[in-house]
Amino acid sequence: MCGIVGYAGPVPGGEADGGGLAVVLEGLRRLEYRGYDSAGVAVVADGQLLTAKRAGRLARLVEALEVAPLPATATAIGHTRWATHGAPTDANAHPHVSEDGRLAVIHNGIIENYAVLKAELQAQGVVFTSQTDTEVAAHLLGRAHAELGDLGEAVRAVCRRLEGAFTILAVSADAPGTVVGARRSSPLVVGVGDGAHYLGSDVAAFIAHTRDALELGQDQVVEITAGAAVVTTFEGEPALARPFTVDWDAAAAEKGGHPWFMDKEIHEQPRAVADTLLGRSDASGALVLDEMKIDEAVLRRADKIIVVACGTAAYAGHVAKYAVEHWCRIPVEVELAHEFRYRDPILTERTLVVAISQSGETMDVVMAVRHAREQGAKVLAVCNTQGSTIPRESDAALYTHAGPEVAVASTKAFLSQITACYLLGLYLAQLRGNMFADEVREVLRHLQAMPDAVQTVLDRAEDVRKLARELADSRSVLFLGRHVGYPVALEGALKLKELAYLHAEGFAAGELKHGPIALVEEGQPVFVIVPSPHGRDSLHAKVVSNAQEVRARGARTIVIAEDGDDAVLGSADVVLRVPRVPTLMAPLVTVVPLQVFAMEVATAKGLDVDQPRNLAKSVTVE
Repeated sequence: MCGIVGYAGPVPGGEADGGGLAVVLEGLRRLEYRGYDSAGVAVVADGQLLTAKRAGRLARLVEALEVAPLPATATAIGHTRWATHGAPTDANAHPHVSEDGRLAVIHNGIIENYAVLKAELQAQGVVFTSQTDTEVAAHLLGRAHAELGDLGEAVRAVCRRLEGAFTILAVSADAPGTVVGARRSSPLVVGVGDGAHYLGSDVAAFIAHTRDALELGQDQVVEITAGAAVVTTFEGEPALARPFTVDWDAAAAEKGGHPWFMDKEIHEQPRAVADTLLGRSDASGALVLDEMKIDEAVLRRADKIIVVACGTAAYAGHVAKYAVEHWCRIPVEVELAHEFRYRDPILTERTLVVAISQSGETMDVVMAVRHAREQGAKVLAVCNTQGSTIPRESDAALYTHAGPEVAVASTKAFLSQITACYLLGLYLAQLRGNMFADEVREVLRHLQAMPDAVQTVLDRAEDVRKLARELADSRSVLFLGRHVGYPVALEGALKLKELAYLHAEGFAAGELKHGPIALVEEGQPVFVIVPSPHGRDSLHAKVVSNAQEVRARGARTIVIAEDGDDAVLGSADVVLRVPRVPTLMAPLVTVVPLQVFAMEVATAKGLDVDQPRNLAKSVTVE
């Protein structure tokens, strides 16, 4: 959800460039994908606390600061908001300020007991000016700081009273040169620079200045100054933070000449797949997963796998289910994380839970991980973000190496998650003796060929873009698929909903006759993901038959089929070709035209592709 940035250090570049404020604004620009309902900053300069905030995109705040500049500073915090408590207005934008105007707070997450605390403060005469839960923290911190005289102590004392999932950053005019941050079940990382320290809800906040970072643990407070980052628990005990190095640089988070971050990230997919595969096998071709810290004996005994994820990540899990069951002969369930713990799932010490999250901070997945571990199951995280909560709270982590994904709608994360899950499936099959070594090597060879296959699809994308412009005024689009094509259909529909705000539905093609075919009317666009005729012939024939069924009822059929499959021509109004690949590899190529289609429809409609309405990149509240 919200993006948070903090800076303590010298005034970089001198007074002319705005010092710490410029650092914070740059960080907010990189984090705006996390929320763009409002933005605000607070600085400490010359013994004063000064703030500026505006509803809307970051650009509105920047315009306001050009009209009424804040002074150069060595201490600053900034926030870009995805609204939870209170509408996106100037008054509800962060920072929020204490009664005396000397302390400012920014916040990510939800303070669940805010109503009780607010009533307590109101009874003491505090007047609230916003609808947010964050203002409660500002007033509590202001009073605690005045009483205790130390900003770190005040933050620790208040955090002990707060319930829920939250990250808080605070600055005070009475503590110049210091920013204090605290986290509980919400992301916060520390950047370690040369004579400066940074805080961010994501390493993107400070990647232009340092790639050295500290991973904070649960219920920890960090106090940063120019020269130090001191970490303690909420109770004030000294605590350790794990150092790590970010494996990408600031250039990776820029558009690089593409009109949208999403366009850039779609084109980075061949590299994302290749990098996720890199270093995962030895000279003999055997899989080696160095991150796999779960005992091999435990993995051999596993009798069930449960994938927990949300949205696009859940569809990656659905794709993986087909492969892992085929290779390992272990039953695989795929659960939406927000439903998982409420149905009283059957978990034992022989259950392996695979938690998939691009950000590693998806709160629904975090809570599913905690529930699974409480029940004695082992948990493996599939994640793209080092230092994030889900890998840290899991028994082991399998990192994708997709690089930063800035666009809110996920693309390259989907392909890299499928790739990582396939590596996991092959590793388990190798470990458990379900596949011979040469069989594992053969599948790996196919996986290693996928970057070139994806690039081929991208090279042909102009036909998809043209089709998208033709169909931009459609009221509804349907997507059909079978086997691994079914989750691809679901993902294609999700992308169109997210980006173009169109009604879109994905269906298992065999389900068509059981109700959904009633939606088909004259001119209705229907995408059909056709499996290879060289795989299971009956499956191919059935999907071609499904395409004929909807076309006979007036649908405009857009068929995604492999090169050389002429059997689809009689049931297709448009054929989009992809390279011939093995059946289980097909989602890595068939989803790409659907990503491009959704992006181009949104572009034709004049919509913001990177920041769709009502959405945020990382959902850090339940």
